[in-house]
Amino acid sequence: MQSEPETVCNVAISFDRCKITSVTCSCGNKDIFYCAHVVALSLYRIRKPDQVKLHLPISETLFQMNRDQLQKFVQYLITVHHTEVLPTAQKLADEILSQNSEINQVHGAPDPTAGASIDDENCWHLDEEQVQEQVKLFLSQGGYHGSGKQLNLLFAKVREMLKMRDSNGARMLTLITEQFMADPRLSLWRQQGTTMTDKYRQLWDELGALWMCIVLNPHCKLEQKSSWLKQLKKWNSVDVCPWEDGSHGNELPNLTNASPQGANANQDSSNRPHRTVFTRAIEACDLHWQDLHLQHIISSDLYTNYCYHDDTENLLFDSQGWPLWHEHVPTACARVDALRSHGYPREALRLAIAIVNTLRRQQQKQLEMFRAQKKELLHRGVTSVTNLEGWVGHPLDPIGTLFSSLMEASRVDDEGFHGFSDFTENMGQCKSPEYQHLPAHKFLEEGESYLMLAVEVALIGLGQQRIMPDGLYAQEKVCRNEEQLISKLQEIELDDTLVKIFRKQAVFLLEGGPYSGLGEVIHRESVPMHTFAKYLFTSLLPHDAELAYKTALRAMRLLVLESTSPSGDMSRPHHIASVVPNRYPRWFTLSHIESQQCELASTMLTAAKGDVQRLETVLESIQKNIHSSSHIFKLAQDAFKIATLMDSLPDITLLKVSLELGLQVMRMTLSTLNWRRREMVRWLVTCATEVGVYALDSIMQNWFTLFTPTEATSIVATTVMSNSTIVRLHLDCHQQEKLASSARTLALQCAMKDPQNCALSALTLCEKDHIAFETAYQIVLDAATTGMSYSQLFTIARYMEHRGYPMRAYKLATLAMTHLNLSYNQDTHPAINDVLWACALSHSLGKNELAAIIPLVVKSVKCATVLSDILRRCTLTTPGMVGLHGRRNSGKLMSLDKAPLRQLLDATIGAYINTTHSRLTHISPRHYSEFIEFLSKARETFLMAHDGHIQFTQFIDNLKQIYKGKKKLMMLVRERFG
Repeated sequence: MQSEPETVCNVAISFDRCKITSVTCSCGNKDIFYCAHVVALSLYRIRKPDQVKLHLPISETLFQMNRDQLQKFVQYLITVHHTEVLPTAQKLADEILSQNSEINQVHGAPDPTAGASIDDENCWHLDEEQVQEQVKLFLSQGGYHGSGKQLNLLFAKVREMLKMRDSNGARMLTLITEQFMADPRLSLWRQQGTTMTDKYRQLWDELGALWMCIVLNPHCKLEQKSSWLKQLKKWNSVDVCPWEDGSHGNELPNLTNASPQGANANQDSSNRPHRTVFTRAIEACDLHWQDLHLQHIISSDLYTNYCYHDDTENLLFDSQGWPLWHEHVPTACARVDALRSHGYPREALRLAIAIVNTLRRQQQKQLEMFRAQKKELLHRGVTSVTNLEGWVGHPLDPIGTLFSSLMEASRVDDEGFHGFSDFTENMGQCKSPEYQHLPAHKFLEEGESYLMLAVEVALIGLGQQRIMPDGLYAQEKVCRNEEQLISKLQEIELDDTLVKIFRKQAVFLLEGGPYSGLGEVIHRESVPMHTFAKYLFTSLLPHDAELAYKTALRAMRLLVLESTSPSGDMSRPHHIASVVPNRYPRWFTLSHIESQQCELASTMLTAAKGDVQRLETVLESIQKNIHSSSHIFKLAQDAFKIATLMDSLPDITLLKVSLELGLQVMRMTLSTLNWRRREMVRWLVTCATEVGVYALDSIMQNWFTLFTPTEATSIVATTVMSNSTIVRLHLDCHQQEKLASSARTLALQCAMKDPQNCALSALTLCEKDHIAFETAYQIVLDAATTGMSYSQLFTIARYMEHRGYPMRAYKLATLAMTHLNLSYNQDTHPAINDVLWACALSHSLGKNELAAIIPLVVKSVKCATVLSDILRRCTLTTPGMVGLHGRRNSGKLMSLDKAPLRQLLDATIGAYINTTHSRLTHISPRHYSEFIEFLSKARETFLMAHDGHIQFTQFIDNLKQIYKGKKKLMMLVRERFG
């Protein structure tokens, strides 16, 4: 760097048979990879071999020297380095001169410049300690600061080493694995029962896959394999070793050895321990490459045999004479991965083609087999799942492996070379590689290409019917792998030849029975096909709309949420059959699956705009298959948006679909709590308005199946009757009246059903129709005695007064008073304003009304300050004589000595006396002054009575007598009141 001072480093590199076997550098930098100085010197040596003088081994040079030259050589050497070398030189001289020293027992002497013997192991220099340190450091950072990325780079490095056939690959992976196994978090998580993070889990997966590659190295020695097996078994037996499915060991049989090759292929499954991330690699140690047929497949492009007999299941050749390879698919694909990883791309490609040809043949056979038994199977209405573990989301990623191998062979680089460099490596570069239909004459039909094969195998894998695996991690992996594969497919431009393949596979998947996730009858626990079908739909739509819809509609199913599960399905292995009923709580990714189902439906709705028949079919499918109200609501909103796009006239069919879905949501959420309910109701009214006046009329006629009474009155009818709706709909008077009549009928029905919450809205909605308004008022009166609270009645009473019905308001106010109870200390109660208003209203109506309400007030209100307030207001004006602008007429004020005010005065004085005693039982000194003020207020009320001063004096004397123990307080009372 320009900013850094220049430093000089001393670098030494040892070579052996074109490999760097050891390095030293004085820079002291510690890293897994060689420091920049070692790299610089290596490049210098490669680029300028003439500048680095090549010497014979030093032993040869010494052999050519005579006695004097040797002495001179040694003495000069000691002189140049005397401090470092002298002690060693003297020690060696002593030993050489001693007859029976160890050094004299051996003929000759070592020569570090002569290189190793031809039979010696040779491998690149690897600083093992550094590898361990770095991995430990990355792991301790817990996945933060890009440490996950660093670990992925290390794994990539291992793959690179394997590709170069560098024997350090396995050594380096061993060191990495040891650090992973020593991660202290493993035991912590196991104790706490928590699961590891997703990123960390993926690292473990890669670790397992790499070991699988290493043990499947086609050219490794037997003793090497047995030492790896020993090591793998050791890790496998550690109790914190992570399980393959991420949570709990699944109960699948020994899967990798599904081929008859393995010695322990039929082991007893009942006492088997959990499957760990290493289990597959351990099982793969039983696999070998000695099979002659396999050897022929991978070693020659021209291996064919045209003597074809289609009589056995495991034929070696198909009808075209091309080789087939029948082996458990994930295992066969693991071989392809191993060949690619160990730098045998052509061999990997040949095996991949044989596997795909085998899969295609199997697909054909399965279709024929299903067609033969179709009637019986469909009649039974059940299906067996042939694949307990699917190929997409599988720990060994078989489909991804085949796809990458074939895509790699389809890639055209700038120089026009279709190469075998790693497909995934180039994903990160700016320029995306070009994929072309490179003709692959060997093994393939006329005109077929690697690209077509890659696409076809991806479609076969994605469409396979398979059981939803156990455990959150395994289920998320299924989704993740499916999405990754589809996104890779989306990078490929579809031309006519590829569309043909899409057509062929879509037809197969629709007719393929139990082998297809899109078959007519599928198992309840099958992995849903929504994401895949959405991709198929959009790809096929421009070329074959009929097939596109058929596929997407078939994929809309989500059987796991159907209420009844198909019974008697005994065709599946016992360990799943026994726990089938209603197991969907174990579908951890259900919410993601449902949103994908919703996406598929939305895609179809968008595409079907303007096509009445298709829209009806899609609507039926949504209503049948989608079980979540929030998703149906989203679809209703989507349909509404698509139907009312600004640039064109609204699509009335799509609007009706939108309304229909909205109505379904209303019915679904009517009796269940849903926090979005208000939003949904408002939206539905908007949607119905867009559809037209008959839709609004219809939702009001059937309100009870869609809305609660409160929603129907406060949101639906109110919005329908608003000016903006009338303007939006361009209604004439006749239509307006018809709509208003429906709204009034609805309002009265709601008021009957729920008077507390709907009466006021009903009165408001019926204002303009005398008969309806009277009916609503009567409903309120009938409900007032039983079902309504004083606050509801006061609210309606105030509305009546505001509307110019004072006598009705008064009637409701008196009914409200009978429900009220204000105790002595509730002087800030919210109903106080209502009580004052009711008394003011009675007062304004006349003496009789006031006389009738006061007994109710006295009975309901025990709070002295409220009563004195009412009393004061009643004595200031004449009842019923408040004229215009509040000017008093010459009416007489009411007497406090006669009813009804006398009763109110007595009640107020009584309330003050009771309150005083109540307050004095628990009074504290800091409330004394406040209490004295309260007594002053009481005196004002007492003095309103003609003998009030006598009553008040008696009252004070009484207090002094009863509470004489509270000396300080009584002193204050004497000071103020004598």
